[in-house]
Amino acid sequence: MGRYPHEFSGGQRQRIGIARALAVDPSFIVADEPVSALDVSIQAQVVNLIQDLQEELGLTVLFIAHDLHVVEYICDRMIVMYLGRIMEVAPSRELNRNPKHPYTEALLSAAPVPDPTIKRQRIILEGDIPSPINPPSGCVFRTRCRYAIAECANTVPELREVSPDHFKACIRDDIL
Repeated sequence: MGRYPHEFSGGQRQRIGIARALAVDPSFIVADEPVSALDVSIQAQVVNLIQDLQEELGLTVLFIAHDLHVVEYICDRMIVMYLGRIMEVAPSRELNRNPKHPYTEALLSAAPVPDPTIKRQRIILEGDIPSPINPPSGCVFRTRCRYAIAECANTVPELREVSPDHFKACIRDDIL
């Protein structure tokens, strides 16, 4: 109680934040990037703590993160968003093993693989991220998508089921 916030480690601060959220006995918690600034070993401890609390307290957690492997570990379902739009929705394991949207494919290619014998082709997204205030016409991802065609500029793709319980917002069915 006698310490100032800057005197705590990153992991301690995350645990304090979780404790503060739990103080009001919630049934739902939004965890926005709860492990992004932590080293890997501390990330694992915080993720395991969140999972334990989910089970013990029956909590629902909306876990927001850029590390898709961490999200897969802690979540049953994943939603991939780009510029505030949903690009893909699927059970976590399915989405990580079988992405259907080009943005998900690019995100997964950026994640490090712990096995040095596995070589993954890194997909580098070209161009600048468009303004969320003035997004591009049609598909918001089209300006950075390696599969974009002219029709992508004219059509806002609907989120549609492409396999059982797997949805994507892309007009292209001939890719991935």
